[in-house]
Amino acid sequence: MDFEPWWLIAVPVLFGLGWIAARVDIRQMLSETRSLPDSYFKGLNFILNEEPDRAIDAFVEVAKLDPETTELHFALGSLFRRRGEMERAIRVHQSLLSRADLPQAEREHALHEIAHDYLKAGMLDRAEEAFLQVEHTRFAVSAVRALIRIYESEHDWPRAIEAVKRLTALVDEPVPQLVHYQCEQALSALSQKPAKLDVAQTALDAAENAARILKVQRKGAAYQARIAILRAALCRAKGESGPERVYLESILSDAPDYAGLVAADLLENYRQSGQVDQGLAILKSHYALYPSLDLFNLVFRELRSQEGYGPAWAFAREALRSKPSLLGLDRLLEAELAVDHRAQADSPAATAVAQADLSLLRSLIHKHSQRLDRYACTQCGFEARNYYWQCPGCNAWETYPPRRLEEIR
Repeated sequence: MDFEPWWLIAVPVLFGLGWIAARVDIRQMLSETRSLPDSYFKGLNFILNEEPDRAIDAFVEVAKLDPETTELHFALGSLFRRRGEMERAIRVHQSLLSRADLPQAEREHALHEIAHDYLKAGMLDRAEEAFLQVEHTRFAVSAVRALIRIYESEHDWPRAIEAVKRLTALVDEPVPQLVHYQCEQALSALSQKPAKLDVAQTALDAAENAARILKVQRKGAAYQARIAILRAALCRAKGESGPERVYLESILSDAPDYAGLVAADLLENYRQSGQVDQGLAILKSHYALYPSLDLFNLVFRELRSQEGYGPAWAFAREALRSKPSLLGLDRLLEAELAVDHRAQADSPAATAVAQADLSLLRSLIHKHSQRLDRYACTQCGFEARNYYWQCPGCNAWETYPPRRLEEIR
């Protein structure tokens, strides 16, 4: 490429322009630094010296003198909230809201932040009030999600359902817990005395409609099993044993893992119809395909009650041989001790030593097995003797497998 004489002029000109630009930037930075209030630097110094209370007071003073420092307060408030220092976070955001000259957009932002402060601090009434104030602003989605959590924690299912409907109007995404909210509403109606059967029916219809529009339909999903269980309970309350049986048996085929939760109700349904043998045979067949401890306990005890000690032991031995279990063995020894106790009462000559040894063995196994005789949340690990559709520990839905701890380890 040929040398052009005008390059000799262009290079110094470009260098000069860069020098001028740098001088302007430095002067602007120095001017902005001088314009900052002394309280700003005092606040930074207090933070460096780990004096957060005095730092907050200093930054509050900055906010009064300079309206442009609101972002600093938002950053501080979020920091304190993440650290769990809720009183300080609330003070920071309240100092912003107390300003009469705060722009509307910044006021909405401050309301949204202080609502989250109240929520994390457990001040649900104040949190709800603040979120409602920003529900129609740019923070609408976040506010409605928070309101759903509030209503859920208060077990206010009608308001939670309405909040979910408002959320789905804002964002196109499925909300699976809506099915459980409606199931909770149905359960509440069935639990009242007298039961509100029409309310329960309406809630379950809504739950089924919500389940149908979920984008991902899973066979054997927890919400499907729950709807069927509540449908069966509604039929039982109406005295409709035939439809009740249909719903209970649908769980055996559509959600077989949940059979242990409904086995007792299904067997009782057959018992009331004088067909307990048929019901027991169905449960035994289901156990052969989908073994579970809950189902084992029920079948073993019913066999012992109906057919005697021999058939019950035969079933138990075969079950434990194919699927060894401490809990199953514990139940077996419990039954054996009961039989031996009756035999000793009938025959004073019966040996008490053998029963004492068996009792010692059972107490040792029972001590260890009780730690496994629980349901456990897959998300937080919270353990409970009863089955929950919503974990009492982390409040997540459908995180409890319908199996005891021993079966999922």
